[in-house]
Amino acid sequence: MERSELERRAARLRHQLNLYADQYHRLDAPEVSDAYYDELMQELLQLEAEHPDLIAPDSPTLRVGGAPLSAFEQVRHEVPMESLQDVFSTEELLAFDQRIRARELVPDYVVEYKIDGLSVALEYEQGLFVRGSTRGDGQVGENITANLRTVRNIPLRLTRPLTLEVRGEVFLPAGQFAHINRLREQEGQALFANPRNAAAGSLRQLDPKVVAERGLDICVFNIQRLEGPWPDGHYDSLRLLDELGFTVIPDVLRCSDIAQCLARVEEIGALRGKLPFDIDGAVIKVDSFAQRAALGSTARHPRWAVAYKYPPEVKETRLVGITIAVGRTGALTPTAQLEPVLLAGTTVKSATVHNRDFIAQKDIRIGDRVRVRKAGEIIPEIVSVVEGVRDGSEQPYVFPIHCPSCGEPVADDPEEAALRCTNPDCPAQLIRRLAHFCSKGAMDIEGMGEQSAERFVQQGLVTSIADLYALQESQISALDRMGEKSANNLLAAIDRSRSRGLARLLYGLGIRHIGERVSRQLAEHFLSMDRLQAATEEQLMALPDTGPAIARSLLDFFSHPETARLLDRLKEAGVDMEQPPPPEGAEGLAGKRFVLTGTLPTLTREQAKSMILARGGQVTGSVSKNTDFVVAGEDPGSKLKRAQELGVPLLDEAGLMNLLGGTGDEHDG
Repeated sequence: MERSELERRAARLRHQLNLYADQYHRLDAPEVSDAYYDELMQELLQLEAEHPDLIAPDSPTLRVGGAPLSAFEQVRHEVPMESLQDVFSTEELLAFDQRIRARELVPDYVVEYKIDGLSVALEYEQGLFVRGSTRGDGQVGENITANLRTVRNIPLRLTRPLTLEVRGEVFLPAGQFAHINRLREQEGQALFANPRNAAAGSLRQLDPKVVAERGLDICVFNIQRLEGPWPDGHYDSLRLLDELGFTVIPDVLRCSDIAQCLARVEEIGALRGKLPFDIDGAVIKVDSFAQRAALGSTARHPRWAVAYKYPPEVKETRLVGITIAVGRTGALTPTAQLEPVLLAGTTVKSATVHNRDFIAQKDIRIGDRVRVRKAGEIIPEIVSVVEGVRDGSEQPYVFPIHCPSCGEPVADDPEEAALRCTNPDCPAQLIRRLAHFCSKGAMDIEGMGEQSAERFVQQGLVTSIADLYALQESQISALDRMGEKSANNLLAAIDRSRSRGLARLLYGLGIRHIGERVSRQLAEHFLSMDRLQAATEEQLMALPDTGPAIARSLLDFFSHPETARLLDRLKEAGVDMEQPPPPEGAEGLAGKRFVLTGTLPTLTREQAKSMILARGGQVTGSVSKNTDFVVAGEDPGSKLKRAQELGVPLLDEAGLMNLLGGTGDEHDG
């Protein structure tokens, strides 16, 4: 193919793919099949691989993330990204209106959601996305262009070749936030406190591939600058932004007076907790750009807009105790036990108190009256102690100096403001390590959940993960509620787990900071446990997703004599410690998100997951607008309904196998 033909074909593919992606992600009106879209994407990927100079700023292949960054450069905003003045009452909102009318202006207003996320600026030249940055201090932000390219509803090319800058709010949808926190909990990582923190933390990742996995979203709400004629007002500007291909902030209402604004503010307040994103208020803006120019700004805020802030629902109750849970990494996690209280629609009996520092800073004592709210409308947390009501019976909480499970001394972990049990034989740690080792994402040993793990540990049958592979039928069947059939089923599941491969074994070992994605990357790079054990810090750090914390955690893990003994016993038991090379076409589903639901005719859930992962796809637990495919079997449950509501493409087992391009015969159970 001649050079000119290659350029035309690449440009055509980019145009088609961006158009189809917009129809799917923004308009919820796909016009082509997913198979056809994938076919075009593969053609473009191949073209760009063979001719890297054909990669353009609007290439949809950039959505999956590029090379890690070393740091973010600073960006000075040509138009300052001003913050809004907050108001907290009807009286303050009426005073805002009176100040405007005192200037002999008769305004129309626009009322919109105040999404609780991270404010960003998106810059376009001749319709091409060229730079994205954080708000920063309003004058100077950080260049996060590579990360923002991974947000799927940010258009890389506009429908018209305009040069402009827009402002939007990047956020993590509520369902995606819950899913990510579940994964982080499984991997022994600290939970995100709320969706805003999760979104902000995601956008400041130095590796765009990590950002791409988070499932971020954006709503655009402002034109910052525009070369050419402006619309007359804000409401019309949102219509223009929608025509250009942006996802604009939804449900915007234009109001002719402040009374209508107040009614809309009340309506939005009633919707809190029911929206697909967190809001912390409503924004009221003068619609006319000419009136905005006449009003101007103070040194800190525009005079033509305010943010009405809703108070979070806070309830008072009594703290009756603090319990300590010992995680599989030994961390001692405190949880406040409360007198039951109805909060944001649910009965709350416990709340997070995070760590020692939090308890000390808030001066939380047993018996205190405390104020409780839901962080991010999801996680119950203690806001403060109710002052002036103590009667002297309240007692400061003293953290244990010995592990509540094994009685061994605990050590301070200054990095996480935590206490940690360092006894490798701690029963509580062993129970949770064993349950994690046997979980579906790890070695998938059916019949060995946390309750079963607790029974085996308490009976002394398992004192190390390796003991699983030495269990006898007579030992298992002797346990309560475990007959001969159950024992044999468990032994068969244990036997099947020997061949799960290195990636799942690494994840199952429960090494700090090592989740499923990192485990797979390590396995596919080093291909054997022996090579991974011999790796240096420099070799580990060279991997895209391996930072200092992960490298240190791996080196510490492999340096322990207990680790060597464990791995030797697992080898002797026939546990596979190698990773086969990726199959041909392993990147064919790169970046595609799958959700599995129901029972498939011939494949187990884990078999299907392994096949998708082997070909570069991702498997998540919840359906969102960012899901590419839902694979549904018998009895699919609510995930199928959610997929149908969102218009997510559905696959049966045959459709999945066709997409994967194979029969799956190479995958065992």
